[in-house]
Amino acid sequence: MTEVPHRVRVTAGLILGLFLAALEATVVATAMPRVIQELGGVALYSFPFALYLLMATVSGPIWGRSSDLYGRRRLYLAAVALFLTGSALSGAARSMPMLIAARALQGLGGGGLQTLTFTLVGELYPLRERARVQGWISGVWGFSALVGPLVGGLIVDHFSWRWVFYLNVPFGLAAMLLVGRGVPESAHEAGVRVDLGGAALFALGAGALLYGLELESPTALLLAALVMAGFVAFERQQSLPLIPLPALRRPFAFRGFLGNLLGGMAFFGMTAYIPLFVQVARGQSATIGGLLLSPMTVGWTVSSVLTARWLPHWGPRPPARWGPIAMVAGFGAWALARQAPLPLLGLAGLIVGSGMGVVMLALLVCAQEEAPRDVLGVVTAMLLFARNIGGSMGAAVMGAVLGPALAAGGEALLAAFWRVPLLAMILATGILLIGFGVPDLPARKAEPRGEKKRAASVLE
Repeated sequence: MTEVPHRVRVTAGLILGLFLAALEATVVATAMPRVIQELGGVALYSFPFALYLLMATVSGPIWGRSSDLYGRRRLYLAAVALFLTGSALSGAARSMPMLIAARALQGLGGGGLQTLTFTLVGELYPLRERARVQGWISGVWGFSALVGPLVGGLIVDHFSWRWVFYLNVPFGLAAMLLVGRGVPESAHEAGVRVDLGGAALFALGAGALLYGLELESPTALLLAALVMAGFVAFERQQSLPLIPLPALRRPFAFRGFLGNLLGGMAFFGMTAYIPLFVQVARGQSATIGGLLLSPMTVGWTVSSVLTARWLPHWGPRPPARWGPIAMVAGFGAWALARQAPLPLLGLAGLIVGSGMGVVMLALLVCAQEEAPRDVLGVVTAMLLFARNIGGSMGAAVMGAVLGPALAAGGEALLAAFWRVPLLAMILATGILLIGFGVPDLPARKAEPRGEKKRAASVLE
């Protein structure tokens, strides 16, 4: 079995699994009206989305650290198994509470799929090839956002909403087969135990933070702050902590975490209010609002793929600066020209998305290159976690910035909306400052021949 076909199969399996997890975040929205008609429970409408995203976000770092301790392959297979079990139970649901519980289980598996896919690529491929593969995998998210609503609509119209979930099963089994046969289990130290106390504190604190941001609950935010402070104090006393804090103080890991946090706040915070702006302030249809988001998604997808080609040759510094500059320019255009024709705003969104794809890929790939293997999973997971949490924080902060105009709508919202892209531009400026402090990779001066051989031997 030659190396290249073997790698193609492994990569295909990883992309297939990640695509399923990414698709679930968008395709279910199209099916939910039909679900409500059949199962009832309209008061619980948002719970299948919210619990899926909550479990996927909170569990990511726990999956990442567990894979550092117990091996990537077995954790990846466990994540896919949980995801498929949740999918099958969601399709078989006979009530909204059952669907909500199944979606929570599915989200738990989805968090592992996302984290371990990026981690496995970081471990199995040397820098030059890793950048290319991570670029394609990053593009999966953009592609799923574009096709998810269409796929969901076609399935619901021509079959049943239950097949939105059932179709995950054969494709997920294929991903398990491809990755399970292609990635050998790595050795791990016997008798190692994951930090269960730290995992419980982290899950409670992160869950309270997400809950507080989504529902604007000061009590939940205070609880999150107290629990997270307790988590940090607890972790400092552990010989094998859930999140080794020294690993996050490394130059690329630290800057990658901050960059993903600010990027999530700016990008996802802005996208949360664009449909509202289009429909309520500009008086356009919901379809137009969705179309205005597409250039941002396309920009992220295409720029990720292109950056993957540039990064090994140019190093991390240029993309870590060019990406934020594009974001600042795009958000600035939105702030100045919010009453411009929608195609011009779409062009500004394309520039924003392109910048986001460039800088996020650069920070992720370089943080993985810097991280030792025994903390690769948790470093990767914390960058993805920061981006997701940043999105919730950005939506909450930008809603507060809009103030009374958010409820008033119409001309009031149109007059006040410039504050949202302005805040996003300020956040993107923060990413630019981080980019100027990005060091060069020590390994850039030569890609060790042994590194390529090591990666090849892993897949043989």
